[in-house]
Amino acid sequence: MTQTTNNLASDSWAIADLLRGDFKQSQYGRIILPFCLLRRLECVLEPTKEAVLAEQQKIQAMNLPEEAQEKMILRATGGLSFFNTSKMDLSKLGEAGIKANLESYIQSFSKDARQIFEYFNFAEFIGQLNDANLLYKVVQKVRTIDLGPKAVSNHDMGLVFEELIRRFAEGSNETAGEHFTPRDIVRLTTSLVFMEDDDALSRPGIIRTIYDPTAGTGGFLSSGMEYVHELNPKAVMRAYGQELNPESYAICKADMLIKGQDVSNIKLGNTLTNDQLFADKFDYMLSNPPFGVDWKKIEQEINDEHNHKGFDGRFGAGLPRVSDGSLLFLLHLISKLRDSADGGARIGIILNGSPLFTGGAGSGESEIRRYILEADLLEAIVALPTDMFYNTGISTYVWVLSNKKTKARKGLVQLINGVNLCGKMRKSLGSKRNVMDDSDIATITKCFGDFEVVDARELDKPAEQKSNRGRQSANPKTEAAKTFAAKIFKTHEFGYRRITIERPLRMSYQFSDERIASLRFESGALNAVMQWTYAEYGAVWIDAELSANYGDLSNHQDAIRRYIKLHFADLKEKQIKDLLDRHTWCDQLAIMLKAYRLQVTIGSAQFDDMNAFDDVLAKAAKKQGISLDAKEKKIIEAAVSWKNPDAQKVIKKIHKSKTDPIYGLFAGEGDNVGKTVEYKADGDLRDAENVALDPSKNVNEINEAYFKKEVQPHVPDAWIDASKKDSKDQQIGIVGYEIPFNRHFYQYQPPRDLAEIDADLDAVSAEIMKLLQEVHS
Repeated sequence: MTQTTNNLASDSWAIADLLRGDFKQSQYGRIILPFCLLRRLECVLEPTKEAVLAEQQKIQAMNLPEEAQEKMILRATGGLSFFNTSKMDLSKLGEAGIKANLESYIQSFSKDARQIFEYFNFAEFIGQLNDANLLYKVVQKVRTIDLGPKAVSNHDMGLVFEELIRRFAEGSNETAGEHFTPRDIVRLTTSLVFMEDDDALSRPGIIRTIYDPTAGTGGFLSSGMEYVHELNPKAVMRAYGQELNPESYAICKADMLIKGQDVSNIKLGNTLTNDQLFADKFDYMLSNPPFGVDWKKIEQEINDEHNHKGFDGRFGAGLPRVSDGSLLFLLHLISKLRDSADGGARIGIILNGSPLFTGGAGSGESEIRRYILEADLLEAIVALPTDMFYNTGISTYVWVLSNKKTKARKGLVQLINGVNLCGKMRKSLGSKRNVMDDSDIATITKCFGDFEVVDARELDKPAEQKSNRGRQSANPKTEAAKTFAAKIFKTHEFGYRRITIERPLRMSYQFSDERIASLRFESGALNAVMQWTYAEYGAVWIDAELSANYGDLSNHQDAIRRYIKLHFADLKEKQIKDLLDRHTWCDQLAIMLKAYRLQVTIGSAQFDDMNAFDDVLAKAAKKQGISLDAKEKKIIEAAVSWKNPDAQKVIKKIHKSKTDPIYGLFAGEGDNVGKTVEYKADGDLRDAENVALDPSKNVNEINEAYFKKEVQPHVPDAWIDASKKDSKDQQIGIVGYEIPFNRHFYQYQPPRDLAEIDADLDAVSAEIMKLLQEVHS
């Protein structure tokens, strides 16, 4: 921001001095912004004011509809797309009756301009200012500010509005980043998106469309138009956008109105649930969607479009987790790409780090990345410095996508590491402490335009200023050099196939007194509270199936409920009723008593071959004359068995097919020699391996080679679960994509030498001892 624009913003914000005391600080911006906008419109209209009034005088007698009148009056505006037919201006409103005069003045604007003030709820604040006897004073203050086109260009006026919004956001606990994007980031993104369109940058009369689904105050749209017009003044740029916030929408609409754009193309509403430009495709798209904002309140509408329309809608590729909707905006933009047969389109979108890697194989995020990379839409990703935005200091990235890649870029993605291309601001603006100058932007755009690999090269940037407070180390850690680098990858290099690795279940069992005694209590949510209840009230119960008092808690229900409320608050009412029900206790007792009878036959020794358990149990039950249903068997088995890495492997099935140990079909052992055995898998030992994609080789060949090299030497009894297949290609392993940006540009920094650290510690210790001696003396 220049000193001139900063001074204009300060002069405009000085209106707050008049509001102090009568209005809350959070209301200042809602009054100052529309007044400044009104003054800007008035200054723009001033040269054609007389001509418009004369034209209006002629047309008034014709008794035409409003729309027809507007079209005829616009001929007298000298190319502007709005007008005002009032004979008054801010300097002629007078003090008496100023409220009515101001309202009449605003109503005299053409329809599009008039609507802008409606979205500010301006009439309501006019009334409040008048009631506080401040309206005349505010008007007099505003009318002295020169916001004419000769004094303030459209670009500078945009900066003034952004500074006012930033101040407004600071005073109302909002974030300026919700309304607009810093201009250095806008300039970079715009440069990346437009740089390869030779026609738009040189051919006279060429028509291009530009779209922002999160338009804010219109910064991206304005910058895109300015960028093209600087290089090709005869190009025609048509702006489209949609914005959720009414005040930001009003400023964007006003900006487009002043620039002569068709403001009917700027829409108000939620882009994701109500795309008001659903039939349109665009040449260029720029967006800075909100970072890390959840979409829970619109989840139903998004899910419906995904499930019912699939790829005929916008979200067929997949849905990200509800906690971050930024990838939804990316999918929305992709759906707006002009068909490649019609010349194609390009997207520039700013995202945080989450869309690069969040979500494993098969997740919504991974499937979206897969769709983008397999469709070869991604051209480049640029890592930006931290502390570049007003509302966050996190790492951010510019994604450049296109369906009109040049031959050299086909199947390739360029990663540009620009995290050090910035300088410190003299004064921070919110979280924004860094700024990119023209040379920084040029470095990135040249690298992108040349489509080249750049080995890490040191930048001529000043070192970070370290705090000089406290004791300074005699051997400080050497700071890493500030570098710039770029790499180029094939699209499949970001992909992998996640194969599931299983290992056999090994279990032992033992009908010991301790394990059988645990059957007295349910194994689930009631286990702990049943143990407490039995300890408190079960001493008088008799362990017999026909015991009259076993499990009777009718005299202790109130005390038990009080204890549960204090110590087991998560229990639901149904579970509490089950605890207090005598049948729950008797059912468990019956199972425990059966287990003790089985112990008589089976004994209390430990057995390490679980494969014999069912036969042993069945024989013991028959000998004891016990009937066990499936549920009772399951409960007893869970109580007396446990996982034991030294036990025999548990067999799931005997096969007649040939052995294939890589996929879990092993040669039998012991009694099963000569047979093909499939073992039960141990869920606790289950693991997953990510195998790099290689389109030149067979999937199974790649998986098996990786398994033999990386898994089998370490766990010989492991196997690949062949049932886990990708839903799209039906091959073993689930395909995933991630872009580990930081990993590709990581620079190793060796730790400080131990001798240096010891020397620092000795120095600190000596200093402490000296201070202690001074205290004692």
